Amino acid sequence: MRSIFVGIEYAGKSTLATMLGEYYRQHKVPIHGDDHFTIPDSTLSPESRKIMVDLPNDMKERAQRMQIHYHVDIIKKYACPLIVGWHLEEAIYSDVYGEDPDSPYYPNYHYGFQRLYESLVLEAHLPDVVMFHLTASDEEIAKRMKDDPHEYPIVREQDIAEVKKRFDEEIEKSLFTHQRRTVVLDTTGKTPEQSFDELLLLSEPLVTMGELAMRAMDVPQGEYEVVYEKGVRKTVAK
Repeated sequence: MRSIFVGIEYAGKSTLATMLGEYYRQHKVPIHGDDHFTIPDSTLSPESRKIMVDLPNDMKERAQRMQIHYHVDIIKKYACPLIVGWHLEEAIYSDVYGEDPDSPYYPNYHYGFQRLYESLVLEAHLPDVVMFHLTASDEEIAKRMKDDPHEYPIVREQDIAEVKKRFDEEIEKSLFTHQRRTVVLDTTGKTPEQSFDELLLLSEPLVTMGELAMRAMDVPQGEYEVVYEKGVRKTVAK
């Protein structure tokens, strides 16, 4: 499954993408995970993250635009990419916070490329692209902000409702939604495990028969190896 996770900060995108990656690895399925679209890139070193925040706005915009476009090919090339944030965050966060001097986002963004990125993916006629729109109640997002604040937070508590509204609007416009490739998952009041089970259930009609067969495989919880005996595939715990 080619998975794109979008939604307001603290909705659970990174958590569920990580869980899905671990699920695939346990089934011996290779993945390509990219969770580095929110400024500053969470995969950079602390020193590099600070530098990224302080870069001139035109440099940040150009870097973001290039990496967003680059990941069109990542989605098409890999069987199980896990893309967190990707193209919708830029449209929303640059519009809401681009003029805010305390925000890492850049102003003067020319909105007009989001549908282009989507069309470039869809023209490949991939059978299993799924965009997961993660959301939660305003109160739940505010609670998570206070309980586990990010080092470089983007959304402010007073803006939660507005930012969620912007994501709803972008999801409604999305070509993935028009092609019925969007799953909306509300994580309010749920454990990560409960939300992950719901993610698998809601995505089941959108995946390939091969993915369904993989999901049905009974694999050990810990380390194991795959062996073949007289042509039969078996998993053996280590």
